Amino acid sequence: MPSNRNRLLASLKADELSLLSNYLREVPITQGELLEERGERVDLVHFPQSGMVSLVVEMPEDRAVEVGTVGSEGAIGLTVGLGSRVGSVSALVQVSGTSLCIPAQRFRSIANQNQHLTDLIVKYQEIQLGQIQQTAACNALHDVGSRLSRWLLQTSDKTGEDKIPFTQEFLSKMLGVRRGTVSAVATRFEAAELIHTGRGQIQIIDRDGLKKEACSCYQFVARHVDRLLPRK
Repeated sequence: MPSNRNRLLASLKADELSLLSNYLREVPITQGELLEERGERVDLVHFPQSGMVSLVVEMPEDRAVEVGTVGSEGAIGLTVGLGSRVGSVSALVQVSGTSLCIPAQRFRSIANQNQHLTDLIVKYQEIQLGQIQQTAACNALHDVGSRLSRWLLQTSDKTGEDKIPFTQEFLSKMLGVRRGTVSAVATRFEAAELIHTGRGQIQIIDRDGLKKEACSCYQFVARHVDRLLPRK
């Protein structure tokens, strides 16, 4: 098995991980790649090693909003282990990295024979549901500055980098607001020396200052993940 940097896989017992190891292969995931499409059949289960994936819901009005993110703490397509083979959201790679993937049918067969693995899938679904619910509430109730701060901090946590390769146009789509609104907030943050914006990237300069700007959703989601998936 390739070297494992995925927190979800690391939580498995050695014998359970060995059931998967013969079928896991490491693949690159590149920015803009669609790992899962809403309403379509899921063929692979991905355990990101690095990078970040956005969970996106598209609306009929040709608009989309991000409802969650997945990094090396989680997985994409895990519900195939419970029998579901149709994606409920789209999973779009936003920061390039690598992933360990396994064919969905193979993962489902292994999960059906291992209760602990099934329990882990259910636990991770609780993690994702909590994140999606909190993000939905955040998008509806909190101001753009708080949401942008939360998003930048979460992305930095998942990628392990303070330089985030995103444009303001992309951020406006993910946050569901106008580009000019994001630009105004980013300009304010830059003037306060919290971030630095460059061509196609944002660099976090003052993490503690950004935490003060962020809404409570940032800490809630982090604690929620740590409670259900403790670090070893």
